[in-house]
Amino acid sequence: MLDKATFNSFRMIAYEKGGIALGDNKEALVNTRVSKRMRELRIEDPRVYLDLLMRDASGNELVKFLDCITTNLTSFFREAHHFDLLRDHARECLQRGQKRFRFWSAACSSGEEPYSMAITLAEALDGAGADVRILATDLSTKVLDRARAGIYASEQVDKVPKSMRNRLFEPTPDGRLQVRQGLKSVVAFKRLNLATPPYPMSGPLDVIFCRNVLIYFDNLIRARLLADMYRLLKPGGLLLVGHAEGLTGMVSDFKSVKPTVYRKPS
Repeated sequence: MLDKATFNSFRMIAYEKGGIALGDNKEALVNTRVSKRMRELRIEDPRVYLDLLMRDASGNELVKFLDCITTNLTSFFREAHHFDLLRDHARECLQRGQKRFRFWSAACSSGEEPYSMAITLAEALDGAGADVRILATDLSTKVLDRARAGIYASEQVDKVPKSMRNRLFEPTPDGRLQVRQGLKSVVAFKRLNLATPPYPMSGPLDVIFCRNVLIYFDNLIRARLLADMYRLLKPGGLLLVGHAEGLTGMVSDFKSVKPTVYRKPS
């Protein structure tokens, strides 16, 4: 079990290295997740693991630590109205003559979100000869490996329309479904720490999905994150956040379109 000082040390590392703000009520969560990593390393004392973490010059164990304390809950077409909005926005841009489209899934987890974006855009822009690219980033190397593989249990893909499912997924020998290469080729997966803007992309982007991640940051990091996303979006571009993550009270130039949807003014 963690003592208070050790918990506070883990909490400090999570904030300084990952921007993750852990409240006093997260002690049990940290204990459970760090204990799992300790079992993998055959370490019994949390203070020994803390010492290992602080002496790790390579940074490899820091990545493992941040992996183990971050939550990765996602599904295909989660908060479906966002994908309806993405489809409509892409079609409107296409009608205005746009052919080059760039999108960002900023906390992509195990890939369901960016692949849902790719499926939506494949339908919206079908036959238009559009140049579509989606950048998908996450702090966790573990979920990025799963996202790149693009293999899911059949029940995980239930929300994908059947016509699209048959065209864009192929069965694996063990009965799961894998994203076909044509859809994979639209998405590029990269590790990125959202707590450390400015980000290395140049933009401009059409739409950013940044859902269910702002809740982990304090207001200082949120303000920096929003400012850089504002920079990266093209005028008229959209920022979509999670259902519990409105920007009310935040200093930001984004204009509210509807709950969880914000626009960079044209």
